[in-house]
Amino acid sequence: MTSSTQRTDVVAEPRDQVGEHDEERPARRLSGRWELFVWAAAIAVALLVLKQVFLPFSQGNQFYLVVFLGLTLPLVFLSYRPRGRPKDPDNPGPLDWAFAAAALLVGLYPVLPLAIGDFGGGYDAFLDRQGVLSTPDILAGALLLVLVLEATRRTTGLVLPVVCLVFLAFSYYGGYLPPEWDISHAGVDFGQIVNALYNDQSGFYGIPLDVAATYIVLFTIYGAVLASSGAGTFFVDLSFALFRRSRTAPGRTAAMSGFLLGTVSGSGTATTVSLGAITWPVLREAGYPKERAGGLLAASGIGAIMSPPTMGAAAFIIAEYLETDYLTVLVWAIVPTLLYYLGIGFAVEADARRFGAKRVDVDTQPVGKLLLQGGYHFLSLGIIVVFLAIDIPPFTAVVYATGVAALFALAARLLAARREGSGWGAGLLGWVRAVADSLAVGIRGALPVIAVCAAAGVITSTITKTGLGQELAAALVDAARALADNPTVILTLTVVFAAVAVGVLGLAVPVTASFIIAWVVLGPALADLGVAAPEVAMFIFYYAVLSEVTPPTALASVAAAAITGGSVIRTMWQTWKYTLPAFLVPIAFVLTDNGSALLLQRPAGTVLWVFAVSALGVAALAVATGAWLFGPARWPERVLCAAGAVLLLYLQPLSIAIGAGCVVVAVVVHLATREREPVTDQGA
Repeated sequence: MTSSTQRTDVVAEPRDQVGEHDEERPARRLSGRWELFVWAAAIAVALLVLKQVFLPFSQGNQFYLVVFLGLTLPLVFLSYRPRGRPKDPDNPGPLDWAFAAAALLVGLYPVLPLAIGDFGGGYDAFLDRQGVLSTPDILAGALLLVLVLEATRRTTGLVLPVVCLVFLAFSYYGGYLPPEWDISHAGVDFGQIVNALYNDQSGFYGIPLDVAATYIVLFTIYGAVLASSGAGTFFVDLSFALFRRSRTAPGRTAAMSGFLLGTVSGSGTATTVSLGAITWPVLREAGYPKERAGGLLAASGIGAIMSPPTMGAAAFIIAEYLETDYLTVLVWAIVPTLLYYLGIGFAVEADARRFGAKRVDVDTQPVGKLLLQGGYHFLSLGIIVVFLAIDIPPFTAVVYATGVAALFALAARLLAARREGSGWGAGLLGWVRAVADSLAVGIRGALPVIAVCAAAGVITSTITKTGLGQELAAALVDAARALADNPTVILTLTVVFAAVAVGVLGLAVPVTASFIIAWVVLGPALADLGVAAPEVAMFIFYYAVLSEVTPPTALASVAAAAITGGSVIRTMWQTWKYTLPAFLVPIAFVLTDNGSALLLQRPAGTVLWVFAVSALGVAALAVATGAWLFGPARWPERVLCAAGAVLLLYLQPLSIAIGAGCVVVAVVVHLATREREPVTDQGA
């Protein structure tokens, strides 16, 4: 059975993206002069960021971070409401302006040249007071702490600020803990806490904010420029053109579009929203139930955070923590990303057959013609990879890629203006406005991450000053050793405990914060058991990302349910079903030496057989969750496939042999009994 539908545009103009597509929480929809002011301020910050790439401040990188936080933090209070539903108009009030002014003052206080008594005196004088801050220094730092926590609450909710307050309390009251507790310490007085946050590289101005100010904002600007050039629409058109002739095409299109759109946004929820706007009508016409379609959209969208070449903010932090280049992190992510979307692909194939999806003919151009017209959108992505390969820093590479994308957008606008007869002047003016909008969108889209990274400095500073991370890591390993004596079992239990801990942490805080906290607390535990740093980092990264699709607080699933009109909880469970194979792959990184092959750290031959075995494991798990093999799969086959998947992904010869045997037995049982089974949807 065939039906037809007309495709509509997917990617909104940059100004419309602000708020609705924000990864963490909807921002205000400003109007009139308020919108113009924030728009201009965001462009000014974007120009500062670009200036820093080619003409860095002579005072050093921390000086730049002070200025960057001092200019972006006020924008949070103007762009995000304190709480509650949007108003009309949804513009900042007097309290918001007071917060913004205070954030500007105390944020820039360390670099103010004004000196009144022991107030201010300039950046060098401020650094000279490190460890012995003056009273005005402490007051300014304390106020900045309050403002950072409030900005984080507005952008990501209450949980992360509460976590920060718990860490602050631990730092201050550590001396009151019972001496027999391993985590007790002498306690840190309030002045020293403020000094560590405000005048030390481990606090507000640590690695997380450095990554946000140096890498993340540039990539968000790049994504906004790429989106304004029509890349998002092209990627979706290309996906429709590739898969339009089969009944599994709608599901395949959603998965591929999610991957391609992720190169534009780098945000799971934003990709889900953009993806759903165009593919949900097609999925609905193909017969997808609301919750199943929502689960597919969310699973496809969340892959954007883990997919090269843009990935999510935590990927840049990995590069900084491990002191490696960003290209290396991209290489580590290639095979896991393939396995992630392979799992979604298997689920799509099973679902389309289980509920009898219909073929939908989508009105789009042939693949060849689309590539001729819009294939240039891939060039800027290629430039990033090539420049990284020749050791050009990622922040420089992405600026060049942004310039290339902007020039192609200019050429496209001029050609369109010529065809329409409106003149090149109109096309040039439209392009200038689009680039300006993209600069503003890039900065405003990064505001939640900036707030999170500044707040993360509270946690990392506390752990550094008190030694809490090592104590918690030791407690985790001790818990595993209390249950077993075998080193392999101890490692397995520690990995499972760590996976659960990251998942639970990710239910409450965003991906970036989840990774930072887990890295400093759980990373040492795995390192003490002999797991290499790259495997530890990628293990934590993937579980931090996957927590975004784990009930009961999966943001991407909530967004997808809002688009399809399905039940939020049932959509979450469908999303979890689509992504379940991905939950085993990160464990394979760390359990055996062969797991490093999944990060392309072993010889080519080892990588190939490990990938093949892992792909078979993902396929087996997809059978277990999708209840389909060559026909409807019963519980015996599904249980055998689930056991086989777990054993295959242990990636050791004996476990692989037993796991493959389980899968073979499942196939034999299925083929022997499937003719007697009615073809019905048996549920997940």
